[in-house]
Amino acid sequence: MKIKRISVYHVDLPLEHPYWLSGGRLKFEVLDATLVKVETDSGLVGWGEGTPWGHTYVPAHGPGIRAGIETMAPLIIGLDPRHVLDVERAMDLALPGHLYAKSPIDMACWDIAGQAAGLPIADLMGGGSRTPRPIASSVGAKTIDETRAVMDRYRQRGYIAHSVKIGGDVTRDIARIRDVEDIRRDGEIILYDVNRGWTRQQALRVMSATEDLNVMLEQPCETLDDIAAISGKHASPVSVDETLVTLQDAARIARDGLAEIFGIKLNRVGGLTKAARMRDIALAHGIDMFVMATGGSVLADAEALQLAATIPDANCHAVWACQDMLTVDIAGGRGPRNIDGHLHLPEAPGLGVHPDENALGDPVGVYS
Repeated sequence: MKIKRISVYHVDLPLEHPYWLSGGRLKFEVLDATLVKVETDSGLVGWGEGTPWGHTYVPAHGPGIRAGIETMAPLIIGLDPRHVLDVERAMDLALPGHLYAKSPIDMACWDIAGQAAGLPIADLMGGGSRTPRPIASSVGAKTIDETRAVMDRYRQRGYIAHSVKIGGDVTRDIARIRDVEDIRRDGEIILYDVNRGWTRQQALRVMSATEDLNVMLEQPCETLDDIAAISGKHASPVSVDETLVTLQDAARIARDGLAEIFGIKLNRVGGLTKAARMRDIALAHGIDMFVMATGGSVLADAEALQLAATIPDANCHAVWACQDMLTVDIAGGRGPRNIDGHLHLPEAPGLGVHPDENALGDPVGVYS
């Protein structure tokens, strides 16, 4: 089996509500999605998606994915997509770095490999838990009242897990954390995501003021060096997100005890192949995980769910999914959808969902 053609589509995905990060410093309203169709000479077709969270969140952007695929395509055409390690090495040789541009190709190859084997990707990877994974909401609000309103909206959809965005103002952040903890319901999973929005002193002040609550805080500072500098000076469980990009990052975090939780975002780390190695490092060091699409449609959510199903139930807190935040659906209701705040692993082989090509328009690039 060989890859014979790669088609690339550009789709805008409007958000249902404007979305803020870092206390309102960054605002997002539309996501720039890249959908990739990989065709083989055997007739099997795989789909991948890369949707960074805007252009200003981390060093990743939609046009960069499309340019990266154009650069890598000549070295990918003719390879067997089931040999994901060969495809991975070809991409790394063709384009050093730029992991986010490689993720949709990796995803499409795993989709084909699963179809060829007649198995969901999770089963093919050696996992395949059928325990439904809680979906984590993304509460990108700024004030206490807004936070309550957004959480209530997600609770009405059955959500029991929430990622509450904070950062940028110590007094406001302490007040929001305490208010959310006052209204926390039994069994809810809450992660307070700073998105690198604190300096070292701000992080320590908030952590000290909320130490009695024992809350989980994600990415409190800009760099791993910052997180290392305050490690040992607080008692809060820390999750790493934006600074978990490479396998070397994962190894350092585990070795130096910088975090108790990994937030694995598949598009950012380069796809399932590379993310699986981070998962194994986490499990070997007693580090729990959230698995996340960086953003995007049900295709990206399905990929995150496939990886989450390879993690033991006790070590996987939740899956962040974006589909409920969008005003468009490119898959016509197919694929894993919210059922009482959880995603259920599809039994279909491969990814478990493909888009409606009529919803994508004409490809912006075709390589063969």
